[in-house]
Amino acid sequence: MSTARLPAYAEPTDPPRSSPGLDVRDLEKRTRLMRIITRLIAVSDLGSREIARRAGLPMQKISDLLSGKLEHLSVDELRLVYHSIDTSGTPTPP
Repeated sequence: MSTARLPAYAEPTDPPRSSPGLDVRDLEKRTRLMRIITRLIAVSDLGSREIARRAGLPMQKISDLLSGKLEHLSVDELRLVYHSIDTSGTPTPP
């Protein structure tokens, strides 16, 4: 049984004030990039293998992206995928 006590002002349902290893800004960036990339993939004529080859990433990373497994891809990897698909010269998303 735990002997830890909550401060008088804390409710048991309050989320923790900080989570080690979780960067919310990074997660938001990755989420935005993932949404843009999955839309680009949906309208492109490129297959997953071709996208992986162009980006220089393993095919598993593209599968993870399409499955929504953001924790397996960094912002830099997502940008590589974005640039490998989008050749129209549009600016890089945030």
